[in-house]
Amino acid sequence: MVQKLQSLLAASVVVVCGSVTSASADVTVEFWHSFNNAAGEALDQIIEAFEKDNPGIEIDAQHIGNYNDIVAKLQAAIPAKREPDAVIMEVTRYGLFADRGVLEDLTAYVEADPLKDELFDFAREVGVFEGKNYIVPFNSSTPVLYYNQEIFERAGLSDETPLKTYDDLLAAAKSITEKLGDEGITGIAAPGQFARWGLIMDNDSDLIDSKSGEILIDAPNTIEAYQWMASLVHEHKVASADGVTEENNGRDAFLAGKVGIMLNSTGNYGRATKALGDKLAVRPMPCNKTCAVPIGGAGIGILSTADDEVKDAAYKFISYAASPESNAVWFAATGYMPINKNTAAQPIAAEALANKPGIDVAINQLGFARGRPRPPVVTWMRATEYDQWQAMALGQRDVTETLEGFAERTRNEAKRLTQ
Repeated sequence: MVQKLQSLLAASVVVVCGSVTSASADVTVEFWHSFNNAAGEALDQIIEAFEKDNPGIEIDAQHIGNYNDIVAKLQAAIPAKREPDAVIMEVTRYGLFADRGVLEDLTAYVEADPLKDELFDFAREVGVFEGKNYIVPFNSSTPVLYYNQEIFERAGLSDETPLKTYDDLLAAAKSITEKLGDEGITGIAAPGQFARWGLIMDNDSDLIDSKSGEILIDAPNTIEAYQWMASLVHEHKVASADGVTEENNGRDAFLAGKVGIMLNSTGNYGRATKALGDKLAVRPMPCNKTCAVPIGGAGIGILSTADDEVKDAAYKFISYAASPESNAVWFAATGYMPINKNTAAQPIAAEALANKPGIDVAINQLGFARGRPRPPVVTWMRATEYDQWQAMALGQRDVTETLEGFAERTRNEAKRLTQ
């Protein structure tokens, strides 16, 4: 399994990360992040090891909330001059802050870093905006398909049940809901935004073209994908509306054994395994019209307003977090993909690959994984999409009409942001 990981990812050659600049003693780095539960514990372990190896540096790690919370709180903190020194930034949303000069250009740090050749291309690419490096990857992911084997068995489904197309998923979800609905069990969790993006991609479309920047929200295949996703809730009723109004509700219902299928980040692997144990199974995302999945996750950036010695200390921590030793701890605890080519050789990572079924599914999808756009408008688009999705999924608005209007607003916002 270790060799498989190495061979799958060795085709990607990277350029990033490691410790290069010595930081002065007695420096505190205020670091905002989005990790709690098992992921938070793994991050604490990495920070504790870093501080032990670097006694002159303290990482003041603060859990701020999810990626959306971090964007909102950072936007509020900057004018009040209360921003942190370093921050976790989701890979499609840091472009707005890089474009506005909020994030430090880390290119010089990266190029001088002795570990710069250890990261894979898929991880290295996510940190580059308009030719400059603004974040260094920490947690990289793709969405995967989770299902509860016990629910499948009770619904008359098996591990051989096809789950490769929209029709496959709907058929399985209907079987589960029809046979177990009286027990409060539904077939599938309403897809969250990361999964929605993946389902649009595997219907051979996108929200915004990652190369040209063309808005594709109203493209025929995008509309078709949203129509199918919305139908799970308001037409077929195989997904609960609770997971539409609050996305974590769908995830939590799956973890509680009340949902048969969940499309979600590989970063949920650790939590799902803890909740479901041997009942959990993992498969690749469906390939409805094509096989394609988005690369998600986040990286760590440094605020341009930080003092120079704090920037040096912060980068030293960023580089440490991307080392094979740290990345192995993170991968084994969370299921986020390895970003360092030497991670697989670490004993804790090798053990996870050998003994945790399904933890390698996201890795196996890398052959058709794609980066996503990160121009400034993506932050606005992603924040606005939630309300559009809710209206469509709850049957309050027509899908085609909604997406055509949303696309036009996104184009106007993109123009405004470039003026």
